[in-house]
Parts: sequence; C-alpha cells; structure tokens
Amino acid sequence: MTKEILLAYGLQANASTTPFGAGLINHTWKVEDESGTYILQKINTTVFKNPRFISDNIQAIGNWLAKEHPSYFFCMPCTTISGDCLVQVNEDHFRMFPFVKNTHSLTVVNNTAQAFEAAKKFGEFTKLLAQFPAQQLKITLPHFHDLSLRYAQFQSAVANGNQQRVEQAAELLAFLSEQKNIVSDFESLSTSGGFKQRVTHHDTKISNVLFDDKDKAVCVIDLDTVMPGYFISDVGDMMRTYLSPAGEEEKDLSKIKLREDYFEAIAEGYLGELHAQLTGAEIQHFIFAGKFMIYMQALRFLTDHFNNDSYYGSAYEGHNYYRAINQAHLLNLLNEKEQKLGFIVSNIMKRYY
Repeated sequence: MTKEILLAYGLQANASTTPFGAGLINHTWKVEDESGTYILQKINTTVFKNPRFISDNIQAIGNWLAKEHPSYFFCMPCTTISGDCLVQVNEDHFRMFPFVKNTHSLTVVNNTAQAFEAAKKFGEFTKLLAQFPAQQLKITLPHFHDLSLRYAQFQSAVANGNQQRVEQAAELLAFLSEQKNIVSDFESLSTSGGFKQRVTHHDTKISNVLFDDKDKAVCVIDLDTVMPGYFISDVGDMMRTYLSPAGEEEKDLSKIKLREDYFEAIAEGYLGELHAQLTGAEIQHFIFAGKFMIYMQALRFLTDHFNNDSYYGSAYEGHNYYRAINQAHLLNLLNEKEQKLGFIVSNIMKRYY
C-alpha cells in the first residue's frame, strides 16, 4: 500500500492495512491508525470507466440526505487534506470510508428476518430520495440493466458465436427464446410511463447491507451503481439472490428452490416503505421484477457461453452454460408460482388501501 494514499487522507504512513471483504470488483483494505478505522478501496476502472462519476453521485446523495433527512444514517466518504473524495495515483483511483463499528455483512441470506430487513432498508433508501432529482445522477455503468440490449447481445451471440455450443444448448436456447415476452413487457412498461425512474441502487445482494449484532439493518453500502432506474432492478435482484437457498453456481437443480416465505419477506419489507410511491402498474408488476432480473442474468450467462466465456470467464468447461441453466430453472419456478405470489402481494397491499 503506497504511503502517498494514506498521507493524502491525513493518516500515518505506517498505518495498518489488511485486505478486507470478499468483493469481486474493487480491491478493499481495512486501515487502522491512531485516528480511527477506515475502509480503503481501489476502484476497478476496467468496470467503472469514470470513477469521478461514482464519487460525485455519492457526494450529491449524501449531502441531500444530510439536509433533508439528517437522522438517516448514510456512510459518507472521507475527504482528503485537500478536500477531495478521491486520490489518484497514476491510473488508479482510491476512496476511503469510515469503518462502521459494531456491524457486519452477510454473503448469504440465512433467514426471512434478514431478507425483510434488507428489503426494508433498500426500500427506505429509495423512498427518502423520492424528491432528489434522479436525472442529475451520472451514469456509472451505461446500459447496466438494459434488457433490450442484453437480448440483442444474446441474439448476436446465437448468430455469430460458437456454433457447436449453440447447437448443444438447443433446449435451453428454446426456453429462453420462449420467454421473450419479458423483453416486450419491459420495453412497453418503461416507455409508457407505467414505470417511474427513481434513485435506484441496482445491486441489492445481501452483502450490500450492514447489520448490527441483532441482525437489524443499519445502512446500505456499495453505492457505485446508484443511478436513475426502475424499482424492478432492486426488487428483482433481491428475488434473484434471496429466494433460492442455492446460488447461481449450483449445478444440482434439485437444490434450487423458490422459497415463498422469503418472497413474502422481501415484499413486506420493500412495500412497507414504498407502497405509497409505487404506481399501480409497478405494484401489478412486482413479481415481474424477479422475472426481469433472473431472465436477464440467464441471457448474460448463455451469451457469454456462446462467446467462449469472454466476459465472465469460466472455472471449468461449460461453467456459464450451467449458470444459465441454473437461472432458467429459477425463472421457471417463479413462473409456476406467479399466481400464488401475486396473492401474497395483494394481501400485503390491502393493509395500505
């Protein structure tokens, strides 16, 4: 760790720095010196081409929340001696946050209470920023959740990718092609005004919430992907990553389940915060959020398989193919239970209307 970065933040050059967390995008360290404990990150500029956009967004949101909702806990980045939030060393960009004491993060959702807490905290984040001018936020990842683009990339991979792999994946390819109505619905809802653009986190996996020792959610973190977006990104990502006890790496399809009680926990937590702000179309398409995200990820995995694993890479032959099968199976389970899950949403909404 270069002393230059630590000194820029007013820390001791010999401050203790140790690798921290299990994040896959940015490099993270825990820094400790006499002044306190901090989290230092090197932003992955291969993924995030404009680190300054991330910094500007977080600053703008943090300043607005401090003014409009001063009791809300938002972890603001530390500033350097010169008053900046970023330190640039050659082509690398670093930022630092205070370490939030007496908190922990999770890698897996272990119970419905955790799912509820996370959904509630992500819903609160968007609710409190309802009056923030979302269109002023800078786009840190262009087309991140653009399903139309992902489907077009999928079609291109089918036509121009590894044809042996395309032929071998015929059954999966047929299933995903049959689900194209999800793309049509997304395009219709996003252009008709049925869906409203809001400040959206876009990466609502459980590891992006800090919990206290009683498993109560304290705050949301990892705000690099906060941009204008639709509620389906946040709700859908929670469904994709919370509903099944088995993650996207599982090859044994019998282990992939759709847990209705976890769905209810997500709906309870999120709708409890945002029920008054969601449009009628959004409430009617609450389950669609799960379809949207699961389908998009299945497309992306299979697209990469056809493109010889050029994006995600692979740990073994057919890795992305099996990931795509995993997500397609989860999507099929969601389709099968759609009516039952719809009753859950309706019953929750009856409490508010």
